[in-house]
Amino acid sequence: MQTEQGSTSPSVKFSHGGDFRRTLQKRVKHYFKDTGLDQRDQPAMYLKTAVILGWFFASYAALVFAPLPWWGRVLMAISLGLSCAGIGFSIMHDAGHRAYSKNNWVNQLLFMSLDMLGGSSYVWRFKHNTLHHSFANIDGHDDDIDIGLLGRLSPEQKRLPFHRFQHWYVWPLYGLLVVKWQFWDDFYCWATGKVGGREMPRPKGMDAAVLVGGKLVFLVFGFVVPALIHPVGWVIAFYLLASFVQGIVLATVFQLAHCVEEADFPVPPESHRMEHDWATHQLMTTVDFAQKNPLITWYVGGLNYQVEHHLFPRISHIHYPKLAEIVRETCEEFGVPYHAQPTLWGGIRSHFRHLRRMGRPETASEPTLNAA
Repeated sequence: MQTEQGSTSPSVKFSHGGDFRRTLQKRVKHYFKDTGLDQRDQPAMYLKTAVILGWFFASYAALVFAPLPWWGRVLMAISLGLSCAGIGFSIMHDAGHRAYSKNNWVNQLLFMSLDMLGGSSYVWRFKHNTLHHSFANIDGHDDDIDIGLLGRLSPEQKRLPFHRFQHWYVWPLYGLLVVKWQFWDDFYCWATGKVGGREMPRPKGMDAAVLVGGKLVFLVFGFVVPALIHPVGWVIAFYLLASFVQGIVLATVFQLAHCVEEADFPVPPESHRMEHDWATHQLMTTVDFAQKNPLITWYVGGLNYQVEHHLFPRISHIHYPKLAEIVRETCEEFGVPYHAQPTLWGGIRSHFRHLRRMGRPETASEPTLNAA
């Protein structure tokens, strides 16, 4: 199976694509030919980038430098967290998939916005582009559905007794996601050369320099500069608040696409060749939500059109609403499932129910472990 980045997985393969995938690709190609639109380099995307970056810098400047009362700083910390998530959704994500521009240097520069925020574009590319997009919802291959012992997202994962309460306690844990990324995950992956048990080439040369340099920039502007003006305790408190907001928003949006009632969690057979082709697999494991809400679509960078993103990751998310019409019609024609929750709240409820079901003993596919 050929991944988005061109690497070949030795473990799981998909059946050869049939008429469905060829027809879908042909229709999308004709859409761009007929409309004369470019798949990337969209003026609406340039404007959106300016707005989100302006939001981010204004929030940071107000939080750190403006003479605000404590409640004003709380609002600015929340605003900063939301703007950071917006950078991740819209700017970094498209750039990381080379869907922002036809110029690779533009994509790479904007992709490094993740490093500016304390993450690692190098680790993310392997974890997200290579593993998640290739093996969506396949336990042991898709690291995005593995949150460790604290939660059970897949029927193939071990169930611990306290998982019966995960549909309540997991939400605040999502808020710690960003802190974990910034101070643990990237360094652990670098040190071990692994992501979720899968081997990852360790960053070298410029890749290593960007990883370390990004962490230093994040530490300087996240802690050193504010500490020159404000007490260290307040700096840490507002960092945690902004990160918590960012983590909650990021994790929730990504979970609504795959860890919901409508999504399948296919199990590879002994031959390691999946029953369905890659495109059908994406439709089975991925769910859209709130397609008719333009505000959500704008803010989450089209990730509420996750089906379209998985099928066409190198096309700008600006086009996803139109592509969704083509995808839905083609799915109906070929009898391929197409899942979409009509609202954001519907997606959240579905994720809640999925967490509850995964925490119950009767959903465990393997013997339950003792809490010890």
